[in-house]
Amino acid sequence: MQDEKGLYLLVNPNGAKYFRYNYRFSGKRKTLALGVYPNTTLKDAREKRDTAKKQLEGGIEPGENKKSVKQAKAENASNGFEVIAREWGKKKVETWSEKNNRSKRMLERNVFPWLGSRPITEILPKDILACLRRIEERGAIETAHRTLQICGQVFRYAVSTGRIERNITQDLKGALPPAKGEHFAATAEPKEAGQLLRAIDSYQGSLPAACALKLAPLVSRIHPKPFFMPGRRLFQPRRLGGAFSELSLAA
Repeated sequence: MQDEKGLYLLVNPNGAKYFRYNYRFSGKRKTLALGVYPNTTLKDAREKRDTAKKQLEGGIEPGENKKSVKQAKAENASNGFEVIAREWGKKKVETWSEKNNRSKRMLERNVFPWLGSRPITEILPKDILACLRRIEERGAIETAHRTLQICGQVFRYAVSTGRIERNITQDLKGALPPAKGEHFAATAEPKEAGQLLRAIDSYQGSLPAACALKLAPLVSRIHPKPFFMPGRRLFQPRRLGGAFSELSLAA
């Protein structure tokens, strides 16, 4: 079914209908597919034909241009930040597929919703910083630093695989406030230390864990002298064969 200016509707024996546009380029007759009817209306088909005619006037072959655009879209999809991040994860992180993987959770929560579908070549430092600021607003400064570190690893992987030229996360050095150090609980009282040692001695768990617990006081300070605390001696190394092989609680 002919329309005008090379546009027509091709009807197959099974009833399927396709808009086509015939044109000539470099002396050769060619055909451009414009869509399937009725998903593509006659108005849409005419607009696509007119666009193709303008390309011909500019020396562009519409069919080849369509292939190039399709290929570019496919490349952008394969170069999306999330695609590359998951590719990096599978190659570099043994536990990436586990649900409890911290790096994966951080990216899925803090980065993928905003940058996951973006081609990595189009992501700017300010885009990453915007994600980090959202984390910072929650008061999770340590998480923001860790997320930046993970993003840096993804970008370094993208550099090594030829997707980008440089790791732009380097430009964000100093952009986040320093994370506050975390202080862990410690046993400082002699009475508490004695209770701890007795608890370790009576531990009935696995052999590796029991050995690790009993070795911990020995390697906490490598020194041939007894361990001291203010006002009294707490630990007394016991010599066996010239080596400090065990500790006893000083009386």
